[in-house]
Amino acid sequence: MVGSSLWMQTAATSSIGGVLQNWESLGIFSYVLPFILIFAVVYAILDKVEVFEGKNSLNMVIALAVGLLALQFEFVPLFFSEIFPRAGIAISVLLVALILAGAFIDWKDEKKRWHWIFFGLAAIAFLLVIANSFAAFSFFGSGWWDDYGSAIIVLVVLIALVTAVMLGGKKEE
Repeated sequence: MVGSSLWMQTAATSSIGGVLQNWESLGIFSYVLPFILIFAVVYAILDKVEVFEGKNSLNMVIALAVGLLALQFEFVPLFFSEIFPRAGIAISVLLVALILAGAFIDWKDEKKRWHWIFFGLAAIAFLLVIANSFAAFSFFGSGWWDDYGSAIIVLVVLIALVTAVMLGGKKEE
């Protein structure tokens, strides 16, 4: 019996789920991956902007400091744990919409109408991901989305309608 329970324990930890649970308990998702992401983005921005031209080591030290300072408190890991699962769901929904629309849409349309429609859907998905992540994280205080969410949705829909009317009202010569 002891041997079989040891085998089951080894099998459970050698599965992908077990490995991910081990990584989670080691803080890979809470600290290591957010640090790598923040470090890479800050370093890329400093390298692109060329504030310190030719000083890659200084860019690296600054990116390292910003990455470590961002993880000093649990704000960043908690926010990342809210935003990235929602972003994954939004990307999945957009991918399914693209797959389903691909069967019926002429993507080589010269007016590129469908591209703008999917850009609009992606923008709405982005806003929903951000708003829901901020609401779950209580970034703007508790109840922020409950107080202002419907007004923001109405405002976004009105802007989209006005834009559609303005762009659709032009006649071609």
